Parts: sequence; structure tokens; C-alpha cells
Amino acid sequence: MTDKPNHLPERLASLADLNAAQYLTEGLLTGKEDVPAIALNKVTDPLLYAGESRAELEPVRDLVDDAMHGFRDGKPTAADAWLAPRLHATLRLSRREAADRGFWNYMSLGVAPDYVVWRHLSEPKKDGELPKVTTTRFRGPSYTQAFARLWWAAELFRNGSDYAPVATVCAHQDMLNTALRLDVIDHRPTAQAMVRLIERGTVRTGREINALAAAINASAATLMYDVVAPDTERDGRPMRAWIEAAESAPAVPRRALPEGPGEERAPETSVSALADHFAELFAEAPVRGKSTADEGSVDQT
Repeated sequence: MTDKPNHLPERLASLADLNAAQYLTEGLLTGKEDVPAIALNKVTDPLLYAGESRAELEPVRDLVDDAMHGFRDGKPTAADAWLAPRLHATLRLSRREAADRGFWNYMSLGVAPDYVVWRHLSEPKKDGELPKVTTTRFRGPSYTQAFARLWWAAELFRNGSDYAPVATVCAHQDMLNTALRLDVIDHRPTAQAMVRLIERGTVRTGREINALAAAINASAATLMYDVVAPDTERDGRPMRAWIEAAESAPAVPRRALPEGPGEERAPETSVSALADHFAELFAEAPVRGKSTADEGSVDQT
């Protein structure tokens, strides 16, 4: 199985897509080879904030090690809900910084290729084909790349400084696989209303989550959620203060959830109104594999 890089520099870096591509070998994707760490680090670019504490590599690597150790006896998917809020709180990135694909390329290939293989290696196939990680887990869009998807899930679903909704979302793979692709999730009351329906038990299964997401996205074409359920005006100062505080911040807690930027929570009246509206949409939404006779029953698949 792919191992931890044998060379880890002191600082995180950025790895351009073209440079990352040469390391996405069949051996790595099947977990049979390691990344040549020394060669890879010769083609990276320094981060603009390379001199700051939040660019230190060791705290991130320690966090990944703890995730792999803590969930070694269960399904790797269970690590998502634990790792996402802690990764976000450790990196303390702005959205502009998080939009750098090169940063996530480096996270997956330079910092923790062993984690990507451990977390995303496919199940063995009956035809004898080797289990494999798709290339987009190493180098891909933000809703697919192994670390970017966790960071953006934490950014879009946290409620101010509260990461509890993130843990709820990341415990459901279909929220990560479907909801992160929706533009409407950038509207905080919409994101929190989806979480609310999961917490209520209104939606429980992957198929139900996908049906809800489709209904919400379709409704957004005619109903402007930000008008009927306004969010507070975003203030960038809490985020900047939180990023600056990284210089003196301790390591994120492993048992309790960390605290995020001290932003205001999404307005409760807006979240409640949208949660009720989405519940009505879901009641009429077609759920794949569920017939009319199944109304009221729980889909266990």
C-alpha cells in the first residue's frame, strides 16, 4: 500500500496541474507505488503566506495520521466527518487561497498520498481488475479532490464558528457527492436548511438526499432563496482575525470540535422558513427506487 512520503519539507506548497500529472501513475492509483517525494518537491511553488504558521506542514500531516489511525478498524468513509472540520480549522485558508488547485494537488501528492489511497481506493472487482483511486481524488475539482471536498464542505456548511453541521453533512456521502456541486449551497440559509432536514430525520438515505438536492436546485430556478430567506451581510473581519490568530493557535482538539471564524450564524428565521419549504418540496419529489406504496416507509439501501 502507498506509504507516507519519505521526505516532508517544513512548509506546504503549491503543485501545478501539469507537474502533478506526471506523478499520477498506475502504480500510485492502485496503491502499489509511493510518490517520489524529493523529485516532487523540486517542482513546487512556495505559497504567498509561506512565512506564516499556517503554512507549516507538520500539523496537517499529524492530523491526517490521527484520522487514519482513529478509523483504521472501520470504514474509511467514517473519517470524513471527523477530518473535515479539523482540516478547515488547521489550515485557516481564505476562500481565495482555497481556490488554488495547486495547493490541493500538493496536499494529496506531497503531504498525504497514503491517505488518499487509504480513503478512496475502490472496492475489489469481480473481474479481477485491481482496486484503483480515480485521478480526480488527487487532482480534480473542489467537490471531488480528496482534501478540497472536505475543506469546502466545512466552509459551506459551518454555521458561523459552529462546525457541528459539517459533521452532520460529512456523515452522509451523498451530501458530499451531490450537494457540494450545487451553486445554491453558497447561500448559508439554504445549506443550513438542508442540514436541518437531516437532523430532523426528514431525509435519511442517500437516495432521499439526492432527491432533495435535485428538488432544491430545480426550485431555485424560479424562487430566489436569498430574497425570501435573506442572509446577514457578510463581514470579512472575523475571518481575517481568525486567520491572523493562527500564529498563536494551539493544535485543533481531537475529541471536541474546534471553533471556526467568529462570524454570525445564519438567521434562524431564514433557515426555519427554508427548512419548511424544502420539506414540502421533498414530499413531492420522486425518490429513485421508492414506489407510491413505500410512502412513509424508510428506504434502507
